Amino acid sequence: MRLFGLQKLTLLDYPERIACTVFTGGCNLRCPFCHNGSLALGDEKNEISEEEFFSFLKSRVGRLDGVCISGGEPTLQPDLVDFARKIKSLGFLVKLDTNGTRPEVISALLSEGILDYVAMDIKNSPAKYAETAGVKSIDLEAIKRSIKIISESGVKHEFRTTVTGELHSEDDVREICKILHQDSKYYLQAYRDEGEILKKGLSTPTEEHILALLRVAREFLPLAEKR
Repeated sequence: MRLFGLQKLTLLDYPERIACTVFTGGCNLRCPFCHNGSLALGDEKNEISEEEFFSFLKSRVGRLDGVCISGGEPTLQPDLVDFARKIKSLGFLVKLDTNGTRPEVISALLSEGILDYVAMDIKNSPAKYAETAGVKSIDLEAIKRSIKIISESGVKHEFRTTVTGELHSEDDVREICKILHQDSKYYLQAYRDEGEILKKGLSTPTEEHILALLRVAREFLPLAEKR
């Protein structure tokens, strides 16, 4: 595993749990609003070894509830399943943050009972997905398969969209909701120009804009919330 960072304590990343977050390097998308730009690009300056990570984790047995595996995009790592399995064997809950582009990896993790929580980013409506993800093209069927796999897994999960002032409209949210299951937890979170932003120039949406999108989302998904 290529591990490019470790947040030793988080009360936010894993809902209702005390956790740490480990970050993998590299991503197959180039979302302009990404706030982990160095991770997406595979910057090695903060790389840590698996040995270092598991040494830390063993020292936190009984003190942390779980581990969030984030990125970058974790499902690009060829040994993710073994890595997550090892975390699980130490008695920790395991949460995966993913962009959903590799449904076969998500399926493998879920079928083994390794994951306790999955958070999948939904970049935008199908028509604007590639543009919003910063790539020329994207396999929308893979995205939809991931949504289906996660929704039907029986494991706690959420879907979330980072909203910008320029890229996300009420029509976009309407189209997003059509590809999600009706009982899905869906969060709208406002883009903020902070961290290692991959591409500057986008604006934080107004509160009015977010609330307007939330009203649309709740027409389809009663559990929709803003974050």
